[in-house]
Amino acid sequence: MWKEFKPALRFLLIFVGLYFIGNLVYGFFISFKGNTPDEITNLVAHQSAWILNNFFGNEVNAVLNLSGPTVFLKTGESVVLNIYEGCNGINVFIVFVAFIVAFNGNLKRLFWFIPFGILILHLSNLLRIVFLYWTAVRFHRYFYYVHKYIFTGVIYAVVFILWIIWVYSLNDKKKAISTE
Repeated sequence: MWKEFKPALRFLLIFVGLYFIGNLVYGFFISFKGNTPDEITNLVAHQSAWILNNFFGNEVNAVLNLSGPTVFLKTGESVVLNIYEGCNGINVFIVFVAFIVAFNGNLKRLFWFIPFGILILHLSNLLRIVFLYWTAVRFHRYFYYVHKYIFTGVIYAVVFILWIIWVYSLNDKKKAISTE
């Protein structure tokens, strides 16, 4: 019976272990920042402002919050979005990487697929913030629902699609090896 469940247990132990360790390391990193936003959150806020300015014609500035660990996206003097540490995508990266590593595969494929997946997730997160900005400006009363449900679902759907691509790419490789 142990042999039957060994692959599933191995996957779960590696996934949960990496997820726990990744969040623990990131949590320690955040705790040392104190009442200022971390560099990754600041970077994501500035990249989002750049996209809004250059592709959508908005005049948006990313401004450090002097009284908390957030970055404001402001239009003029008005704060439109408040970007927290949870908005930077790191937790989603951790979930993605933990699954990919736990599911296994050769190192060469891991070393190109993980950065590729993180890039896709980062771009998806930037688009999420851009559309949240647009929602806050145009449809403020729906902001909570769009942020909490729609875009959370969308970002995890992207993670799921990347997982499916990873799993099927491994299965195709195994089929090719077994038919040779």
